[in-house]
Amino acid sequence: MSTYNETAPRKVTTRRLTEMKARGEKISMLTAYDYSMAKLIDEAGMDIILVGDSASNVMAGNITTLPMTLDQMIYHGCSVMRAVKRALVVVDMPFGTYQGNSIEALNSAIRIMKETGADCVKLEGGEEIQESISRILSAGIPIMGHLGLTPQSINKFGGYAVRAKEEAEAQKLIKDAHLLEELGCCAVVIEKVPAALAKRVAEELTIPVIGIGAGGGVDGQVLVMHDMLGINKGFSPRFLRRYADLSTEITNAVKHYIDDVKSCDFPNESEQY
Repeated sequence: MSTYNETAPRKVTTRRLTEMKARGEKISMLTAYDYSMAKLIDEAGMDIILVGDSASNVMAGNITTLPMTLDQMIYHGCSVMRAVKRALVVVDMPFGTYQGNSIEALNSAIRIMKETGADCVKLEGGEEIQESISRILSAGIPIMGHLGLTPQSINKFGGYAVRAKEEAEAQKLIKDAHLLEELGCCAVVIEKVPAALAKRVAEELTIPVIGIGAGGGVDGQVLVMHDMLGINKGFSPRFLRRYADLSTEITNAVKHYIDDVKSCDFPNESEQY
């Protein structure tokens, strides 16, 4: 049972995440994209809420995260920030807003921070985006990195298979992780890599390593809200644990409502003015 105290929430900060890693306390992280769900997740005691570009998939119905725009991410970020009192809120920088142009990257990050009020931005990649990371950090904007399977590069990878299984790619991931820490990133997400590799990275870094499909040897875990609540039943990777079956619950509730309307059972006399 969570020990979160709703009446006096202690705001999670990037510094607090490092303190949690140092004392061995695991970090919980979940996505949210709207006010109502973010409020529930925050009140439950979540440490980090990620306004993910996975909104492209679960909110907009796209196949990949690539179509998300900066304006759309800011919209979702604003919605979440209106609800959150405790969690550290991280907003994904969408595809095309930071790759190849560090000035555009800085301007995009500034827009996210100013217009949403979020605590941090997240970027995918390592050495390839080093200049953008440095420029954003120079403005005092915290960055969470993302290595391993990076969904914005899905066309390059050709699929969602486990990454860094071969030695060369594993060594690059380790090198990139150290680089992100040296540049000043506050944390790193590692997605869908062998558990032993993720554990090694977490042990070598002093900043928190948050895993998704990366085993239990990291400093915390992140899942997409729609996946773990069973709203999205078409996605069933090995690493996903469903904590509810809301797809069935919602469908049955809607069917019940339809039946009640058709049969004139709703509204009854006590539900009228």
